[in-house]
Amino acid sequence: MGLNVGEVIPEFTLPDQDGNLFNSNEIVGKKPLVIFFYPRDNTPGCTIEVCSFRDSYEEFTELGAVVIGISSDSENSHRRFASKYKLPFKLLADRQKKVHSLFKVESKLFNLLPGRETYVVNKEGRIQMVFNSINASKHMERALNAVKKLNSK
Repeated sequence: MGLNVGEVIPEFTLPDQDGNLFNSNEIVGKKPLVIFFYPRDNTPGCTIEVCSFRDSYEEFTELGAVVIGISSDSENSHRRFASKYKLPFKLLADRQKKVHSLFKVESKLFNLLPGRETYVVNKEGRIQMVFNSINASKHMERALNAVKKLNSK
């Protein structure tokens, strides 16, 4: 299983779809962070998941949260995927699965399918919600509810 509620997220740096480096420390201490790990660009379930985050992106930003998606696909694959579906958030390329390992995101189905996990992290970098489900349609809703709870505290 991945990291647990209450744990501080590890620092990480990965390239985004435009080749820019994203460093988690630039967000931690300033804003809540939604990190969703998804298996692959342009697959049916992953497209449903990223498009649900896209469709609710404005709600996340109005609540002050930053949304990022992470998979082991390349920056080029992410750029095409983000362009095709007009994604307003960063997709990070974890080619060597180092960040997957830091977050202990496990593969599913006999290690054939990369894990699908979503984390909501408060401003201080502490995990407030973890959702681990291969069901792509539930991740955004769980994350949005967790961000709303952060704002009501």
